Amino acid sequence: MERKFATRIDLMQKLDDLGIKTSTVEHPEVFTVEAMEPYLKDVPGAITKNLFLRDKKKHFWLLSAVHDRDIKLNEVAKKVGAPGGLRLGDEAIMFDTLGVKQGCVTPFALINDSKCDVTFIIDDDLINGKYDIINFHPLSNAATTGISPGDFKKFVESTGHTCLPVKFD
Repeated sequence: MERKFATRIDLMQKLDDLGIKTSTVEHPEVFTVEAMEPYLKDVPGAITKNLFLRDKKKHFWLLSAVHDRDIKLNEVAKKVGAPGGLRLGDEAIMFDTLGVKQGCVTPFALINDSKCDVTFIIDDDLINGKYDIINFHPLSNAATTGISPGDFKKFVESTGHTCLPVKFD
């Protein structure tokens, strides 16, 4: 039997049920941060990039960071204790785990990880008060949704996950 994943509509309903206010900007499908930037020039807050990763033991990780952050996966792996380092995860496994395809990976996809197979790593700057709003795709790369850091943490906790903050130099 094929697994049913939450849709963008389901996500927005969950956010509403949690009393979380968001703001969404529609734009053409984008597959890179660079392609998305022209559509978000007037959007307040932090634009993010998101990576689905795995370690040598085949544990899965999702990393969200400020879009222009230089990410060195070996350094992140040491900070979070990922055995054997971190590398990009397979798209098919990402879909089976989070219900999203390449270009759509987002921490909002944690709504689909009911077994909590994915450890969520977040750039500390996204949740430490530096930004009033943080922006992610809402399970679709044809839109970007802004949310306050406090409400974002509330959403993540509602999925059974926790935020594992990492400070970047």
